[in-house]
Amino acid sequence: MTGRYDLTDEQYALIEPLLPPERTGKPGCPYKFHRQVLNGIVWILRTGAPWRDLPERYGRWKTVYDRFRRWRDSGLWQRILDALLARARKLDRFDFDFGALDGTVVRAHKSAAGAEKGAVRPKKAEKSRL
Repeated sequence: MTGRYDLTDEQYALIEPLLPPERTGKPGCPYKFHRQVLNGIVWILRTGAPWRDLPERYGRWKTVYDRFRRWRDSGLWQRILDALLARARKLDRFDFDFGALDGTVVRAHKSAAGAEKGAVRPKKAEKSRL
C-alpha cells in the first residue's frame, strides 16, 4: 500500500544513486530499505507531525529519525538538493525570476508587534454583582 506522501518510482529513481549502499544480509535487526525510510521522512516533513506519530508502515520512528539525522550529519540532504537543482537547471525548469517566502507559521514575540517589553496589561473591569 502506498501512502499519500510516498515518492513515485520516477522521484525515487532520481534520488537513489545518491543514497549510501543498502546494508542487506547483515546480522541483527532487519534493515529498513532506503525507500521505506525516505517515504517516512517525507511523511514527517509534509505533515509536520512529531516523529513518534510516524505510521508503522514506514518502520519504527526511531529508525527513520536516526537515518534522517545520520544523512543530515553526512551532508546527504545537501547533495540531493544540489543534484536536483543541477538537473532542474539543465532541463531549464528552474525559474530564477520567481521566489516566494511563506510566513504563515513564523512566530514572533509580542514585542515584535509593537508591545512594550515587560509591559503590564491593565486588569479587566469587574462586573457588579447585583
